[in-house]
Amino acid sequence: MTVNPIAGTSDPAPHPHATAEEVEAAYQDTKLAQVLYHDWEAETYDDKWSISYDERCIEYARGRFDKAVPQADLPYGRALELGCGTGFFLLNLMQSGIAEKGSVTDLSPGMVKVALRNAENLGLDVDGRVADAETIPYDDDTFDLVVGHAVLHHIPDVEKSLREVLRVLKPGGRFVFAGEPSTVGDFYARWLSRATWAAATNVTRLPGLGQWRRTQEELDESSRAAALEAVVDIHTFDPAHLEDIARSAGGEDVEAVTEEFAAAMLGWPVRTFEAAVPPGRLGWSWARFAFGGYKRLTWLDENVLQRFVPRSFFYNVLITGAKPQG
Repeated sequence: MTVNPIAGTSDPAPHPHATAEEVEAAYQDTKLAQVLYHDWEAETYDDKWSISYDERCIEYARGRFDKAVPQADLPYGRALELGCGTGFFLLNLMQSGIAEKGSVTDLSPGMVKVALRNAENLGLDVDGRVADAETIPYDDDTFDLVVGHAVLHHIPDVEKSLREVLRVLKPGGRFVFAGEPSTVGDFYARWLSRATWAAATNVTRLPGLGQWRRTQEELDESSRAAALEAVVDIHTFDPAHLEDIARSAGGEDVEAVTEEFAAAMLGWPVRTFEAAVPPGRLGWSWARFAFGGYKRLTWLDENVLQRFVPRSFFYNVLITGAKPQG
């Protein structure tokens, strides 16, 4: 449980074991779905998505920031991560020198708990709040930087949230959001994932391949999580439309860039296959293949494909903008 530094009250405790009635209700209440799904995932989320706080992910997070803001005046004083999850984006950015002090917020108490634990383990100066991204519980002109990774597509009213982001930013402060799914990218990623899941879970039924199959209980739980995931993933974005939303919210110097086309074609099947087999079964050779393949295809995307493939075809959208000075 984290202490609310503004109101002096306590944030709600994590709730990782939802009842069947709560899950059923969540199908009609996207914010309840967000809490249940992310509290459910919080303690295993880093492992599921191969998240770490070492050089590999520090380099990845910093690369996303530098792609969105190539010439930033660093370090920022105080940064906020919206929809922090386990803290992946902000904590790795802080380790790379982007910001000196941080705050994390998420609608899920479980995610805030894990993010704060990760920050403490890393020795970073970070506080946290359980908070709705549409009503950020900090005063006007508090932060020099607001960041988020794979969060905007979970928020019902994106423009309202960006207005809140601009409110809590200091004049001239900047926001950077990365990891948002493009509309075209989400279409092919979902089909690739479904096909991979079907292939992996059916092939491992064959004689002699049982050791590659998770227990039916684990597979059923993954299927239930995936069903709820479909409720929490609300939006996909055309890059130009996301720019329009950010400008309408009051941002200036707004620009969206995209990445991962060939890399996404490998990345989504790889992640899905990893989720379908028992933990630890694949080993270091697989990890080297997956990461090495991703790096090579990222090079292809950045140095070749971005020259002629429309930006809306790339999977990840990054958006940045600033609060007007006056």
